[in-house]
Amino acid sequence: MSPIDPSYEKKHPLAFFFRSHWDNYVKSPTHPIKKEHFKAVNALMACRTETLGTEIYICPKCYKISEVYHSCKNRFCPICSWKDTLKWAEKAYDKLLNLPHRHAVATIPHELNPLFSKNYKLLNNALLKSSSATVKDWFNARFHITPGIMSVLHTFGEKKNQHNHSHMIVSMGGINKKTGEMKTVALDYLPYSFLSKKFSIKFQDVLIELFDNGQLSHDFDSRIELMQLLKKINKNTWRFHFEPPMESPLKIIKYIGRYSKRACLSERKITGINVEEISFSYKDNKDRDKNNKPIVKTMTMHYRDFFPRLLQHVPPTGYQIIRYYGLYANSNKIEEKYTAKPPIEKESCTAYKDPKKCECCGIDKEFTGMFFKKKEEKQLSDTTQFHWPESIHKEVRKSFNS
Repeated sequence: MSPIDPSYEKKHPLAFFFRSHWDNYVKSPTHPIKKEHFKAVNALMACRTETLGTEIYICPKCYKISEVYHSCKNRFCPICSWKDTLKWAEKAYDKLLNLPHRHAVATIPHELNPLFSKNYKLLNNALLKSSSATVKDWFNARFHITPGIMSVLHTFGEKKNQHNHSHMIVSMGGINKKTGEMKTVALDYLPYSFLSKKFSIKFQDVLIELFDNGQLSHDFDSRIELMQLLKKINKNTWRFHFEPPMESPLKIIKYIGRYSKRACLSERKITGINVEEISFSYKDNKDRDKNNKPIVKTMTMHYRDFFPRLLQHVPPTGYQIIRYYGLYANSNKIEEKYTAKPPIEKESCTAYKDPKKCECCGIDKEFTGMFFKKKEEKQLSDTTQFHWPESIHKEVRKSFNS
């Protein structure tokens, strides 16, 4: 079960749009539907409904009853992914070095999109490893230290089109290999052209190796065609960019949350649902205002176009979109003195209205039973019986059961 952000009012639920048109779409899909797509959509449509079960809680003092629906916990679900992101961010906070961090982005040229679609795991693995290795190698050569890197894979752009890129949270410092002490570095100058070139070389080395070993799914007639494609895209600089440093650990962790396990479309961005069409807002980075900020625009799509565009970003079952490299790799143990930080206030990340606490009495409600939806009716679970607290009056119990 997952409570939702109380400041958020659901005006246009994504689940409602899927429930309205998914059955019709499945009959004649415009793109192949994979098993992970079915799993994600079914979870989204069942989330916080009686299908997944309803727990009943009652206040032992005023007898006020609350029904709490179970959540699907699927990353494709906008609300479940929101809470999962916050929980992960709080856990990641403890792992961060007590240093400033910077956000880096490594982007794949769109000409490689067809290859990424055919080789999701292989090429996205290559993207994450190549981008993090670029950072590690440069820090080692320039400062003789190993930084901590948290990498997050994103496969979508503002319009939810295919846009494969890696978000990295990089520590501005690390452990000196010779002394074993932590060292902070100041990046007054960043060689973007060098880093972009280095990243492109590392990625292309893996891509060519996969092709030569026969592991790559492709439509090339020969190796020459692949090399011609790479020569074409190398005429333009591959994008490797660093954002300004973030000094505060709390700002860092909130920033990480924005780029971690969130769903590719937040329901906050859905501006309207009109029968068979859905509208959502996006930032047009190619059209900017006088302050050089991207202009927010609205895109409207028919469900037959919208569903496959969204579903292409559902990762294969078990695929890890978050990776840890350098000092943050799971194989490394960092001394507590380097990660000691002020405790994070959980309320700042996970504040919500707790349905299990009575608003009137201020005490915890008691669990009394669970319902499951069966054959369009709400029925008591075969395996769960009501266990009424002794503190509840007999008349109230009798009235509720009747």
